Amino acid sequence: MKKISFLAVAAIVMMGVAFAASCDSKKSIGSVKIKNDADSVCFIIGQSHGLQIRKGFEEQVKSWPLEGNIEAFIAGFIYGLQNPDDTLLLGKDMQAAGEYVNGIFMNAQEKISEAGRAEATKFLAENATKSGVITTQSGLQYKVVTEGKGSKPTETDVVRVNYIGTELDGTEFDSSEKHGGPAEFPVGGVIAGWTEGLKLMPVGSKYIFWVPSSLAYDAAGPNHPHFGKLLVFEVELLEILK
Repeated sequence: MKKISFLAVAAIVMMGVAFAASCDSKKSIGSVKIKNDADSVCFIIGQSHGLQIRKGFEEQVKSWPLEGNIEAFIAGFIYGLQNPDDTLLLGKDMQAAGEYVNGIFMNAQEKISEAGRAEATKFLAENATKSGVITTQSGLQYKVVTEGKGSKPTETDVVRVNYIGTELDGTEFDSSEKHGGPAEFPVGGVIAGWTEGLKLMPVGSKYIFWVPSSLAYDAAGPNHPHFGKLLVFEVELLEILK
């Protein structure tokens, strides 16, 4: 949560004065009566913090492997404000609560990953039978869209590429365009599926890679958003940078 600067606080104070001057001197909001300027200022600052915290929660929960409950979050937040002496979290100390949360997240992510692997296995088996699709010994699948005539990079080279990365359902999660144009990568410093695939490509080529999770982000652990997922990349090799 961002700190409110001195100027921001001053602005909020002025807003509070205007707010108090324009409303009933005993205005009630919920169970609280706004009786004076100080009450108005405190309410406005509290509300501004609440808006920021809620926005932060809503952004954070997008990456969770389970659905978040904003009402439970608000209830816990209010309980913490109103009961500062109760330092237990649903009866658990901080360490035990952290272990509980991590365990729930990891179990939920593992279930998602198991379903993703099953879907990926079925897809790869069907995809392998399609025209132009080649399966390597590691399980990487690729298809040549355009075959270039340049040299092939080695693992110690740095390459310049355009790429688009999608999930199996077609959802785009990354691209060189999102980062301002062609990207530069060390061939040996990317996921295993990319390292293997790039070494197959002559400069000037465009390939499609279907990268199993074992060659993608499984090594990053269950907390990675692409753990257990088959990923699809369209890669154009523009140049080998010596």
